[in-house]
Amino acid sequence: MGETLRTIEGVSPTVQALLFALLGAVLGGGAVLAFRVSERQMRPVEAPEPALPPGVAAVLSVLRSSALVVDGSEAVLKASAPAIAMGLVRGHEITVRELAELVRQVRRDGQIRETELLVQRQGMPPRHVTARVAPLSSQLVLALVEDRTRERRVESIRRDFVANVSHELKTPVGAIKLLSDAVIDAADDPEAVQRFAGRMHTESERLARLVQQIIELSRLQGDDPLDEPVAVEADKIIARAIDESLTDAAARQIELVQDGTEGLVLLGNREQVAVAVGNLVANAVAYSPEGSSVVVGATGHDTAVDITVTDRGIGIPAHELDRIFERFYRVDPARHRSTGGTGLGLSIVKHVAASHGGEVRVWSVEGQGSTFTLTLPRKPGPLPSSAHHPGAAGSHAINEETA
Repeated sequence: MGETLRTIEGVSPTVQALLFALLGAVLGGGAVLAFRVSERQMRPVEAPEPALPPGVAAVLSVLRSSALVVDGSEAVLKASAPAIAMGLVRGHEITVRELAELVRQVRRDGQIRETELLVQRQGMPPRHVTARVAPLSSQLVLALVEDRTRERRVESIRRDFVANVSHELKTPVGAIKLLSDAVIDAADDPEAVQRFAGRMHTESERLARLVQQIIELSRLQGDDPLDEPVAVEADKIIARAIDESLTDAAARQIELVQDGTEGLVLLGNREQVAVAVGNLVANAVAYSPEGSSVVVGATGHDTAVDITVTDRGIGIPAHELDRIFERFYRVDPARHRSTGGTGLGLSIVKHVAASHGGEVRVWSVEGQGSTFTLTLPRKPGPLPSSAHHPGAAGSHAINEETA
């Protein structure tokens, strides 16, 4: 060091200043470098995230089912859009406890597992799902979840339908058998034979009506939305429905009135619409008191036609309004025995409305009556003038219109 200083003393002052500045820069840079190295050594080392196997991310992005990839820390590394929409994931966490436990079990032993789960979200109806969980690697686990709610609902409806049909068929078939036995036993009593034969005729008509409605309902359930609807005149459909119920109405002195706007044309299947309106009118007649009236009419809107059927019958309790379109459901189960109702008429109306892209609504007050409104698409064009039908529909006028 002394030799260095003696060497520097022999150098000019300007050079000495430059040398001291260079030495200071070197010492300062070394100090900064040492600090950076020390800081990096003190910082904890982050473990690299496990990478998804090639192609997994692309597959998850196009899957229609819900899919999750879970890493070794039980965090969701990747989730498909349906999984998020179903509420299986919140952030990086699995929200369904049973599914999270299934993932842990698969990670422990590497065995593929499959089970059924009930997924419940606040404010949403529960969903029935099947979950299949399998290992992707030593750290990653894949969970595939399929929503089976619709299949469960369809299966439940099918079971109920079969059970209800069996029950409903059993009643008239059993009655006919008993009445036939009674006719045999009363062979020597013409008056009794005539009485029992009349009841057999009534039960056989009820059985035929039930079978026909089951066939109609089955056909409607298999029909897709109408591809090529045709023009259907609302006036003729209403006149036909009134004509079909005219005999039953006359027997109980019920007045059938065709009202509303004339000349309306809707788009749909003529037979299906006729069956739906006919069921509404028959239902109104069956549940109306003697001497009352049933009004059937049509009203046009820009894109739809409303066909309304109003009665002054027993009405429907408010708590039962949501159930009246169910198969075999009756507001008054005891009364159907006298009316001959099958409990399928309104269900058929609902299916006709759905297949036409329309709807059916009901307004009712218990003890005052009901109004059913069937809304179906209208044929494009100007609305007809608001002409109205005359009051009561007599048998002669109806037969002329449907001829």
